[in-house]
Parts: sequence; structure tokens; C-alpha cells
Amino acid sequence: MQTLSAGANMNLSRNVSEIIREHVTLEVESIDRMYLNVYQPQLQRDLGVVGFFRYHRGQQFASSVLMAEMTRAFVASIEAFAEAQEIPVVTFQKGQRKDDIAAGYRAKFAKDEGVVFIGKAQEKAAVWRTEKRVHQPSGATYPWQVRSTAMVNHYYLYAQDRDFGPFFIKFCSYFPYNAKLCLNGHEYAKQQLQQKGVEFSPPDNGFLSCPDARRMQRTCDGLSAEKIDQLLRKWLRRLPHPFSKADRQAGWLYDISILQAEFSLTQVLDRPLTGRAFFEEVIHENLDLGNPGQVQLIFNRRVTKRTPGVFARG
Repeated sequence: MQTLSAGANMNLSRNVSEIIREHVTLEVESIDRMYLNVYQPQLQRDLGVVGFFRYHRGQQFASSVLMAEMTRAFVASIEAFAEAQEIPVVTFQKGQRKDDIAAGYRAKFAKDEGVVFIGKAQEKAAVWRTEKRVHQPSGATYPWQVRSTAMVNHYYLYAQDRDFGPFFIKFCSYFPYNAKLCLNGHEYAKQQLQQKGVEFSPPDNGFLSCPDARRMQRTCDGLSAEKIDQLLRKWLRRLPHPFSKADRQAGWLYDISILQAEFSLTQVLDRPLTGRAFFEEVIHENLDLGNPGQVQLIFNRRVTKRTPGVFARG
């Protein structure tokens, strides 16, 4: 067995499995960040759009004019909501990190639940446009819906939930008003553990220690699709909604699908030197992965703000 000598009274195993077995003080698996599509299934195809306006709303045609009317009403409801609730509205600038702005507002938010602030940004989105077509037998023209893309305003509603912690919903301001829901499984677990009086020590994203690791793991495992769906329904009832109450009662409802999911395995080592031994052995055991012809350091010096050259954030 290979060992790493560290002082007169310390001998660490350099086998990865041995290090994990003997020197991990906390291990927990959890959903980390989830980014979910929120959409009206029937409005993702042209016949569904036609059915919404003609057969549900009783219009002669489905047209961009009718969609624009819905957009004006939806945007007005967001603005009225922000004013009534005294919620800050921020226009994101190009190059700004939204997470940094959100962190600043969340740090000043004292309530256990509510909308922290609303962000506004112009982004590309899939939209429906009206195209004029000709009925060949009669020569008459009629409007038809075609899928396109456009730069339109999106509204980020950053909120704090009593059970889930921080999350946001991003709404496209144009028909069919697709949205995104972003949440964090670690934050969900923290809220649940705090409510149950379970002590834990959290870094920025994850856990550092907990005297009841099994209960923590059960809490992380309890984050289910049903609970995520309940979170969405709860806040769709509270927030400005692009579709009327009559639309929703008629079955025009949002559904959820996974766009991106990140999963975390947290393993806390007992001391920094153990971590060094762990990473050295991981590198050693994987040098021949893929049979590389060359192994080199990416940075062979300390990189600071004053280091010359161009560096991209990973």
C-alpha cells in the first residue's frame, strides 16, 4: 500500500477508496440545482394556438394582435404587482451576473416568504407569429400561426419560499408565455432541517457537518416531483399570471419538464491534508484515462486580477 508521510505521527493511505472510507466525516447525496421548463403543452403547436383563440376564446382567427393584447395585460399586471407590494424592479445590464445581484437583494430580505425583487432582461425566445396564407380554391387570404424567434422582455421573479428557500421563475412576456423555474435541492434541505430543529453547518451551497447525517439524507431524498409541482402551483396562484382565471378553469394549465439537473455528492474530509492526498491519488489513477499524449498544468503560476492575459470563467 502506498502512503503519504505527513509528520512523525500521521500516515495517510493514498488509495482513493481507503481515504473515502477512513477519512470522510460527512457524506450526503442531493439534488443540487434544477432548471425546469414551465410551458403550456397545447400551445407548443400551431393547431393548439388556433384552438385556444378560436374555440376557447371565441375569436374568428388566431392573430398576433390578440397575442399583443395579452402581453400588454400581463406586463401591466407585473408592474402593478410590483408597485402594490413595493417590490424592487431591476433592469439587468449586459455583462451583469444575475446571481450576484440576487445575492445582494436576498441579503436584505427579512421575510421568511415573498418576492425579493423582479429582474427584467431582453432575451431571445420562441414565439408565434401570424403569417398570411392563401386558400387556393377561393383565393381568399387567412392568417396562420408559424413558430419563430424574437428578442423579447423576460421577467425574473426572485422569491423566497418557506419550504424551498430561494428560487426564481422567469416568464417570457410574449405568447405562449413559456417560463423557467430554477430551484436548489440544498436550499430545500436547509429549510426543512431548520423547521425540524436539526443542527447543521452549511457552506454557500451544500453541507459541512450535521450530527444526524441519516436524517439529513432522508430530507434530501424527500425532494420529489410532486413537491416541486406543488411549489410551482403555489406561486402561480400568487404571482401575476399571463392566462386569465377562465383560461385556467378551462384546462389551459402549465406543465413542467426538466431542462437541466445537477446532482451533488458531498464528502467532507477530516482535514485539509487528507484532501490533498485524495486529489493527488485521483490524478495519479487517471493519468492514463483516454491515453493522453501530454499532461500539463493549465496555470503554472498564481492568477489574480492583475495577471496579464485573457481568462474565461468556467
